Amino acid sequence: MSFLLFVNIGVLSALAGLVFTAQLNLAGPSAGNGFELDAIAAVFIGGAAVSGGIGTIGGAIIGGLIIGVLNNGMTIMGVGTEWQEFIKGLVLLAAVAFDVINKRRGERAR
Repeated sequence: MSFLLFVNIGVLSALAGLVFTAQLNLAGPSAGNGFELDAIAAVFIGGAAVSGGIGTIGGAIIGGLIIGVLNNGMTIMGVGTEWQEFIKGLVLLAAVAFDVINKRRGERAR
């Protein structure tokens, strides 16, 4: 079962790489640098827990769409890349803090 999961992730990663290469019209070795923050932020915004075990694929997709809209909006507004990374870091920090606060609140209710 887990083998099929890894195969699916590999196929989707290859498809994402092809789409990204086609969008940029080049295949440089450093073309995807800095996307780690976006991927992690998308997963946490989508509802995954810091401690693990909670989260859905749909939530990760919604988180990815939110990060994509945030990136696109800041680029259209002319925000510098350093500020974009700072703002995305704040959004990630807020999502993790929200998760931790909700987890503590849930433990108190029991």
